[in-house]
Amino acid sequence: MNNIDKIFADDNDPQAFTKAYFSYLNTVLQNIDTLEVVQFIETILDARERGVTVYIIGNGGSAATASHIANDFAIGINDYEKPLRVTSLTDNVAVLSAIGNDFGYDEIFVRQLRVYAKKGDVLVGISASGNSVNLINAFDFAKTVGIKTVAITAFDGGKMKSIADEGIHVPTEEKEYGPAEDAHMILDHLVSGYLMRYINND
Repeated sequence: MNNIDKIFADDNDPQAFTKAYFSYLNTVLQNIDTLEVVQFIETILDARERGVTVYIIGNGGSAATASHIANDFAIGINDYEKPLRVTSLTDNVAVLSAIGNDFGYDEIFVRQLRVYAKKGDVLVGISASGNSVNLINAFDFAKTVGIKTVAITAFDGGKMKSIADEGIHVPTEEKEYGPAEDAHMILDHLVSGYLMRYINND
């Protein structure tokens, strides 16, 4: 039984559940290694300095987070002279369905990277479990062509955490998708909030 199940089992009153959920989420956030966040910020700023592209990938709720991050980093920063080139590979339904239909869902990201990505780019994968085959395939491909990999994970981090060049791990128990994805979105707003102010004051 994970922590969210325990919270509900202890008291299924909506108010009690809400308070306990917030309390647990705060614990999760407090246990994130802030140095991993710092390293991620430095990686994004380095990509901006070099003029390379940051690609973001994920499935399900993490696909939505990938879209949100791409929006916040690329457009929300509001710098067009020296922009952050960040794009989500989750957003083109025609491309995703074509690749999925013709080659299988496990290929939906790696085949896009083969078309768009170049040596020196950055690939950010978002996954609670860290074990999605399409993400692992993309990370394996990235390593063969000199693309830096960043894993944003939860649970135990899975295979993606172990093969990534760097990452941010959100320490939750298995199947705690809510707190994991909550924390991933908070990381988006934390990092984009910092980048916006840092770049606009540069």
